[in-house]
Amino acid sequence: MANIKLHSDSPVSATSVSNTFIDEYMSDANGEFVKIYLYLLRLMNAPQASFSISSIADKFEHTEKDVKRALAYWERMHLLQLEYDNDKNLTGIRMLDSSSRDASPSDPGTSGTQTESSGAPAQSAPASAVLADTPAQTVPAKKNYSADDILNFRQNESVAELFFIAERYLGRTLSATDINTLLYFYDVLGFSTELIVYLIESCVSNNHTSIRYIEKVALGWADQHITTVEEAKQGSPVLGKMYYAVMNAFGITGRKLVSAEIAYISRWTNEYGFDSDIILEACKRTMASLHQPNFKYTDSILSDWNKKQVHHLSDIAKLDAAHQERKKSSASAAANPASKNKFNNFTQRSYDYDELEQMLLTTNVH
Repeated sequence: MANIKLHSDSPVSATSVSNTFIDEYMSDANGEFVKIYLYLLRLMNAPQASFSISSIADKFEHTEKDVKRALAYWERMHLLQLEYDNDKNLTGIRMLDSSSRDASPSDPGTSGTQTESSGAPAQSAPASAVLADTPAQTVPAKKNYSADDILNFRQNESVAELFFIAERYLGRTLSATDINTLLYFYDVLGFSTELIVYLIESCVSNNHTSIRYIEKVALGWADQHITTVEEAKQGSPVLGKMYYAVMNAFGITGRKLVSAEIAYISRWTNEYGFDSDIILEACKRTMASLHQPNFKYTDSILSDWNKKQVHHLSDIAKLDAAHQERKKSSASAAANPASKNKFNNFTQRSYDYDELEQMLLTTNVH
């Protein structure tokens, strides 16, 4: 596969990570996405640095789809710009200044292009072959509001109230970045103040106070043309097919998912970065164990898989095989004759820890 040229707006040759990235971006990102971003920074040390999707996938033992998903994520965060030729083939990646959220590449023709989760095609592959799952989305660019602009907005009573409420929810005095982002929701995305308040409330209720995370959710709502609090509460436009897929896997009918359940699905897709096949496998196992929907139980499964670096169903199969081997070893040890040691001359009990765990979880179903 052809190499992709990597270049930067920054003249710095050393591998450095900005405090802005650490403070405002890293905590909300999938750990594997962070690794790939840091690796891109490292590659900037080499003059005319280049790499291929396949080579970076091999380095981290990912698939090319994993790498493309990471690149698409960081482009949505405006930390890099994916560059394409006239045939819409990926030809370069421009690293943007993380301290300036509105940094733009030199080519105005590609400014503002957002590529969704399956999106960064390799140089030799036509874009349509890689973007078949989700088409590229165009999100309005952010603006830098001057002090006079902000003062004028504050004359609007509803905007002034929005700033007040936002400070109370976020638990801090709004920074310039916070204010610019809130005005971006209101002035550019066209969100009502009521919708912005609900957006902040929803994120904070799930322990996310980073303005970057809140903006990520807002952009998702904008892509799905959500304009009212009611539409946001319904959740289905936000998470699209995954919303309905989980409902179907759990056999949920006659109602919509509540906000806490939607938050779980958002975590599985955005924070863990899992594809639908892995999420639905966890749902399937939940139903097999508990015989009823339980988002908390499913989250415990997916959280464990996330910690164990699961990326594909084949990884799960390996974990299952290792688990079965441990069970066989335990059963074999239990079947051995009791030791002649007098301290072991009693009837030993054999516990099925999987069964005990299931019993514990079943009694704590919410």
